[in-house]
Amino acid sequence: MASLLLGAAVVVVASVLIHRSDVGAPPVIRGAPAPEFDLARLRMSDADASSSVNLSAQRGRVVLVNFWATWCEPCEREMPAMERLYSTLAGEEFELIAVAIDDKEAEVRTFQERYQLSFPIVLDPDQSVYAEYQTMGVPESLLVDRNGLIIERYVGPREWDATEYIERIRELIDGQRRVPAENAF
Repeated sequence: MASLLLGAAVVVVASVLIHRSDVGAPPVIRGAPAPEFDLARLRMSDADASSSVNLSAQRGRVVLVNFWATWCEPCEREMPAMERLYSTLAGEEFELIAVAIDDKEAEVRTFQERYQLSFPIVLDPDQSVYAEYQTMGVPESLLVDRNGLIIERYVGPREWDATEYIERIRELIDGQRRVPAENAF
C-alpha cells in the first residue's frame, strides 16, 4: 500500500512540474516569425550619436540577418561577398543586417573600416538576440521574407554574391510583390 501511495505521489508531483515548467521559446525554423530585435547600430566614430535597427521596421523588405564576430575567420571570408550582395541588391526592397556578437564596439568598427562594409551592422554584446535566434555558431544567417517569416537558415559561410543567392532573394522580392488576379480587388 505504501508503494502505491508513493507511486501516486510521484505521478502527481511529476504532473505538476511538467505543467508548470517553461517549455521554452518556440523553435526558430523555416516558416516561423523571425524574432523581433532592436539593437544599437555600429557608430562610425565615438562622436556619432547612437541609433538602432529594428527588425519590424523592415517589414515589406526581404532581410538577410547575419550573425558574426570579428574573431571568426569564416565570417571574415564571407564579408566581401556580403558587401557585393548588398551593393548588387541596393534599392530592390532588400536589407542586410549584420549582428556582431563581439563585446567591444571598437573592434567591430575596425573590422567594418578594414572591409569598407556599407550595410547596417548592429551590436549584440550580451548575445541575447543571438540566443533568441537559437543560433549554433558563427557565421549563421537567416533569410526573412517581406512578412517577417523565416525562409531559410544558413549555417556557415557563403559566397553571398553567387547567382543562386541573388536569384533566390530576387524571387522573394518579386514573388511577394505580384498579386494573383483572383485576389485582386
